[in-house]
Amino acid sequence: MSTDTGSMADLTPGLNAGAGGWSPLWSDKYQWLEVDLQRRTQITAVATQGRYGSSDWLTSYLLMFSDTGHNWRQHRQEDSLGAFPGNSNADSVVQYKLDQPVIARYLRLIPLDWNPTGRIGLRLEIYGCRYTSEVARFDGRSSLVYRLSARTSWTARESISLNFKTLRNSGTLLHAKGQRDHSLNLALERGKLLLHHQQDVSSGSGGKLLVSLGSLLDDQHWHHVKLERLGSQLNLTVDKNMQQVHVPAELSHWHIHTLSVAAVQSHGLQTPILPNRNFHGCLENLLYNDLNLIKLAKQSSPLVTALGNMTFSCSEPVFVAVTFTDSQSFLQLPVLASWLSGVVSIALQFRTWNKAGLLLTFDLQQQEGSVFLYVSEARLRLQISKEGTSLLELSTGAGLNDGQWHSVELNSMENRLSVTVDRDEGATAHTSIPLLPAADSQLFFGGCPAQRGGLSCRNPIQGFQGCMRLLKLDGQTVDLIKVQERWLGNYSDLQIDMCGIIDRTDVMKTCVPPGETLEDVLKKTEPSRLCDSVCRVTANTEEDALSPGETSTATAPTAATEEPPATASCEIYKHKGDTSGHFYIDVDGSGPVKPQLVYCNMTEDQTWIIIQHNNTELTPVQVSADTNQHFVNFLYPSEEKQLSAVISQSEHCEQELSYHCRKSRLSNSLDGTPFSWWVGGPASGQIQNFWGRTLPGSRQCACGLQDNCLDSSFYCNCDADYDLWTEDSDLLTHKESLPVRSLVLGDIHRPGSEAAYRVGALRCHGDKNFWNAAFFDEETSYLHFPTFHGELNADISYLFKTTSSSGLFLENLGIKDFIRIELRSSTEVVFSFDVGNGPLEVKVRSDLPLNDNRWHSVRAERNVKEASLRVDDLPAAVREAPADGFIHLQLNSQLFIGGTASRQKGFLGCIRSLQLNGVTLDLEERARITPGVRPGCPGHCSSYAALCQNQGRCVERASGFSCDCSHSAYTGAFCHEEVSGSFEPTTSITYIVKEPYEASKNSSSLHSSIYSDITLRGDDVSLSFRTSQSPAPLLYVSSFYRQYLILLINKHEELEVRYKLHSNRDEEVLSSRVMNLADGRLHTVTIRRQANTVAMQIDQNAREEFNVTADVEFNVRSIILGRVPESEGLSADLAGSASAGFTGCLSAVRFGSICPLKAALLRPDGRVSVAGAVVGSSCAAPAQADSYAAETTHSLSDQPLSVDPGQPLVNTIRSDSALVGGVIAVVIFIVACAAAILARFICIRKETYRNQEVKAAQPGDGRAFPFSGQPDSLSVQSGNQKEFFI
Repeated sequence: MSTDTGSMADLTPGLNAGAGGWSPLWSDKYQWLEVDLQRRTQITAVATQGRYGSSDWLTSYLLMFSDTGHNWRQHRQEDSLGAFPGNSNADSVVQYKLDQPVIARYLRLIPLDWNPTGRIGLRLEIYGCRYTSEVARFDGRSSLVYRLSARTSWTARESISLNFKTLRNSGTLLHAKGQRDHSLNLALERGKLLLHHQQDVSSGSGGKLLVSLGSLLDDQHWHHVKLERLGSQLNLTVDKNMQQVHVPAELSHWHIHTLSVAAVQSHGLQTPILPNRNFHGCLENLLYNDLNLIKLAKQSSPLVTALGNMTFSCSEPVFVAVTFTDSQSFLQLPVLASWLSGVVSIALQFRTWNKAGLLLTFDLQQQEGSVFLYVSEARLRLQISKEGTSLLELSTGAGLNDGQWHSVELNSMENRLSVTVDRDEGATAHTSIPLLPAADSQLFFGGCPAQRGGLSCRNPIQGFQGCMRLLKLDGQTVDLIKVQERWLGNYSDLQIDMCGIIDRTDVMKTCVPPGETLEDVLKKTEPSRLCDSVCRVTANTEEDALSPGETSTATAPTAATEEPPATASCEIYKHKGDTSGHFYIDVDGSGPVKPQLVYCNMTEDQTWIIIQHNNTELTPVQVSADTNQHFVNFLYPSEEKQLSAVISQSEHCEQELSYHCRKSRLSNSLDGTPFSWWVGGPASGQIQNFWGRTLPGSRQCACGLQDNCLDSSFYCNCDADYDLWTEDSDLLTHKESLPVRSLVLGDIHRPGSEAAYRVGALRCHGDKNFWNAAFFDEETSYLHFPTFHGELNADISYLFKTTSSSGLFLENLGIKDFIRIELRSSTEVVFSFDVGNGPLEVKVRSDLPLNDNRWHSVRAERNVKEASLRVDDLPAAVREAPADGFIHLQLNSQLFIGGTASRQKGFLGCIRSLQLNGVTLDLEERARITPGVRPGCPGHCSSYAALCQNQGRCVERASGFSCDCSHSAYTGAFCHEEVSGSFEPTTSITYIVKEPYEASKNSSSLHSSIYSDITLRGDDVSLSFRTSQSPAPLLYVSSFYRQYLILLINKHEELEVRYKLHSNRDEEVLSSRVMNLADGRLHTVTIRRQANTVAMQIDQNAREEFNVTADVEFNVRSIILGRVPESEGLSADLAGSASAGFTGCLSAVRFGSICPLKAALLRPDGRVSVAGAVVGSSCAAPAQADSYAAETTHSLSDQPLSVDPGQPLVNTIRSDSALVGGVIAVVIFIVACAAAILARFICIRKETYRNQEVKAAQPGDGRAFPFSGQPDSLSVQSGNQKEFFI
C-alpha cells in the first residue's frame, strides 16, 4: 500500500493474507516501518514477504528495538553488525529466528536494499509471547533491604540475578553482608560493573576488587546481571559475558544474612552509609535464589523492607541522542537571530573513544574568522582562526576519550569568552574579538558536508566519531526528532535517536586476524583505526534508517499462542487477586479498541475504573479583560473509542462537578440563557446545563432536586447571588453525558465576583460483560443469536462451570462449513471447524476434571494460518491450516449457545462473559425470554473463595462476590491489608469481651453471645510485632475469676506465654527457644491451646509444644494491648513488666474471632477504649507507613470542605470577608468545645478516645478552601473521614 510521506502505513494481519502490504511513496534510504506491540514483548522471530501481486520486496534490512519509542538499539547477532537477508520474490516467506529473544515494545525495520526493478514493499509478521516482570524504580535515595532468617545455614550455592537500566554511570546495585562484617559489593563505576570484597563498609573504603566486567552500561538499556557462588567459585555474568573468580579465604564459609539493593544500608536501616553511591534507575526481576524480592516488596512482605520513594514502575526521561558514525557525518543547524547581539550560549554532551574530533564550527561576521570547538589529545580546545592564523586558543579538560558522557558549555558576552567541561571552571578569556556569527552562517556539529553547495564549512581536524545529546542553543534544547524528519536543519550519515557506540574492546576482538592476539594487533594498529570496517558497516546501514518525515507505525499481530496483553476490565484483575494499581485494560479483546492504562481502585466493595484528566484540582477562575467568559478543556489520556467503550461496558459511571461561587451565577440571566454550561458525552460532546444527578436539560443543581437550596426561588445555590462563598457540587451520573470535556463559565466579571471549579476524574464500576451469564438447567435448552461472521478471523472467549461431564458450548453451521466448541469429556475441550478442507479439531486435555463446578476459561482462535485453543492456564493447543486450501468460513445458520435445536443433550451449567471477535453477547437478556435458561449464575464463591485471605469469608453477590473481613484481623478488598499501629509506653487498648452481668449468666447463655465461637477450654492467638524493648507486654487476657493469659518479651528477648487458668495455683510460664526477638524486626507469633496442650510458632521456626497442668474453662472478660493499667493478681515482676507498657508496632492482632487493634483503629464501639496515643502505621514497611493511602484515588465528595469562609482558596482566591470569617471561626470553635465537654460527661468511658479523635479530625490542608460546613458559609457538606490517630 502506498502512503504519503509523514502518514501512517497499514500493516496486513499476517502473511499470505491476500492483497496489501507496506510500500512508502518514496523508495529511498530514508524510510522505515515502526511497529508498536502495545507492551513489552518477548520477540523470538520475524518473517517478511513482498507486497502482494507486485514486484516490490526487500532484499536486506536492519532491525532495531526500543522500550519507549526512543533510544533505539540495533539488533546484533553474535556481536556483529550487518543486514538481515530479505526476499527474492513477492510471494515466498523468509523467517529470521533471533538467536536470543529480544524484550521490547517497539520494533523498527529499516530497508537497506530492495528489488531494483520494483519498489520497497513488505508484509511483516512478528513472533513472540507475552513478557511479564516485576519492576522497581530507585531515585537515588530509595533502597530495598532483604534480611534472611537468623537460622539460615551455609549452603554451597547462592545466586542473585537481576536486570537493570540507568542513565547514571555510577551507583551501588547490591550490597550483600554476612557474618564478621564481611560483605560483597556490586556497583557501577564509570559504566562498568565492579565486584568488591569489603570488611567494615562504614569506613568508606572500596575494599578488594575481585572482578570488573562490562562497559557503557549507563546506556539506558536493560542489562542482565547474575552473581553466583558455587562452592569456592564466584561467577559474575553481565549480559553474555561471564568471569569467574576464586572466593577469598575469608568467605569460604560465609553466607548472606542482609542483602541491600540500590544502596549500602546501615544496621538501623535509617540512612545509607554511602549516599553518594546510591543506584538511580530501574531494576527488574530481582531474584535471590528463586525468591523474587520486588514481588515480595509489592506484597508488603515482612521479609523485605522498602526505604524511600521506591516505585513499582519504570519511568525514564527521554534524551534523544545522535551518533556520528564516520568522517562524513555532520549535523547542520541555523544560528539564532539573537546571537547577532554578541551574546552566545551553546551546550552539549558527548561521548567518544577517539582522542580527536570536531565538535562544532561556525563562521563569524565580516569574515572575522571561524570558530572551532574540538577534541585534541583527549582535551577540549576552542580556537578562533582567520586565514590559517590562530587569533585565540583555549583548552580545558583531560581524558575525554574514555567513553563517558561529558558536558560542554560555550558562552560569550561582553568581550568575555568561556568554555567549560563537566561544569568545572574551565578556561576563560577576555578578548576583543566579538563572537558574532554571520547572519547567514550555519552551525556544523561533528564535521562538514562533502558537497558544500555554497556553504562555508572547513574542518582542519578529523571528523567526530561518537555520540552527542542535549544540544542547547541559548538554553533551549534542540529537537533532534524535527531534524530527523527534515523540519529543521540538515544532516548526513547520522544515527538519530540512539547512541550507537559500543565497547571498543569487544569490537576489537571481532577484528583480530586469526593467529594473533588483541595485544599483538594493538601494538601495530591505532585503536580508532582497528575496526574501520565495522564502523563503515554501521554508517552504510544506518544512514538508510534516517527519514525526512515518514514514520510508519502499525500494531503487528503476534503469534496466535500469545496471551492477550490486557484483561477487559478492573473487575477481572480483582478476581485474579490483584490489588489497587495501574493496569492495562482491553475492553473489546481482539476488537479495534486498543488497550488503555487506567487506575483500578479495589479498596471498596465496588471495583472502580478511574481515568484522570489534565486538571482534577480545585482551580480558581482567572478573570481576563479580553473575554467575557472563561473556557477550560479537559484532556484524557485515553482515546475517544477507549473512553466510550469503558462507559458503555460499565454499569455505573460518575464524575464530580463542583462550582464554588461568590456573586457568580450559573443560570439566572434575564433571557433564560445560562451563564455557564459544560460539554460532555461521546465524540465532541453536547452542551449540558444540568449540574448534578438531575435530568439533562433540567438546568437544576443538587439542591434543586433535594429542595434545599439557599433561596427556594432558585434551583442552584449560586443563583441566589449572595456576597458569600457557596457552592453547587454533585456527581454527574448520566452515562450518556460523560465524560466532561469542557467547561464555560460566564458570570465572572461583575465587581466582587469570584469563582472556582473542579471536575473530578471519570469513575466507573460494574463490568456488564464480565458478569453477563446464563444458567442452563435443562438439557434441551439453548440460546440463539444471529449468524457469527468470522470469515477470516474468529476469536471466541468465555467462562463456564458445570457438574456435567459433557455438553455443547457453541455451534454455528453453514452449508458445509461449521464451527463448534464442546466439552467432550470431563477433562477435554474440543474446538472443531470446517472451512471446506474437511473437519479439523483442536483439543486441550486437563489432568484435573473440568466439571468441578468452578469457573474455567476458554479461548478459541482461528485465522488463515492456524487455529488455537487455550483452557485456563494449560498450554495452548495449536494446529496449522493447510498450506493450499480454502480460508473463508462461510456460515448461514443461527448461532446456538448451550445446545442446538437438533441435539437432545445440551450443556448443563453456567456460561459467562461470552465474546465473539471483541463483541459481548448479552446472554442475560436472551435468557429472560427463553424457557429452561435463567439469567445470571449463582455460586461464585466456589471459584473465588480462596481470594479471601486471613480468615476472611466469601459472601455471594448477584454479580460476583465480596470478602467479609469482620472476623479477620486484616482489612481491604481481600482481607489482605494489615491493620497495625505504633504504640508508646502509655498506650493501652482495652477490649471488653463480657460485661460483669454477662459473666454471671450460666454457661449456656455464654454461647448465645456474639462471640460464642471462643472456645472456653482453648484459645487461638495470632499477632505480629516489631520492637527493640525488653521486657515488653504484647497481649493480656483476663477473666472475672483471677485467671489470665499474657504474652510478653522477657528481659532475655525471648517470648513468654504465662497462663494462670486456676485461681488457686501458680502461673505457668512457657518460654520459647527462639532468641533475639527485640531486634527491631517484624516477627509473627501464633499460639493455640486446646485443653492442656499449647502449640507455639514464631516466624518460620519449628513449632514448639507445651503442656499446662490446669484444664479448666477460661471465661474471658477483656483483652488488653500495650500497657496493662491494673496489675491486680499479677506477680511483682510481671506487674512491673505489664505496667511499663509497649513501645513499637503491633499488627494483625487476633484472639479467636476478636480483633481488638482493628476495632480500635477502624471500628471503635462501646467495647473498646484507648488510653494514650496509637497511630496507624505499617509494621512491615516503616518508611512507607502511608503508602496505601497515597495510592488511593479520592473524590472531593469524599473529602468535605470545612473551612472558614475568609481564608484563601488554594492560596490564590482573595476574600474580602476575612473579618467576618474570623468571627465565624471563633463561634464555631466555641460551639465545638462546648459539644466536646458535653460529650465527655455523657460518655465518660470513651473520654480519652474521643478527645484524641477530635484532635485527629482537624485536616491540615483545610485552610486551602474558603468554604465552611456551617450555615454562615451558605453551604452544607457531610462526609466521613478515616482517622488513624486515637
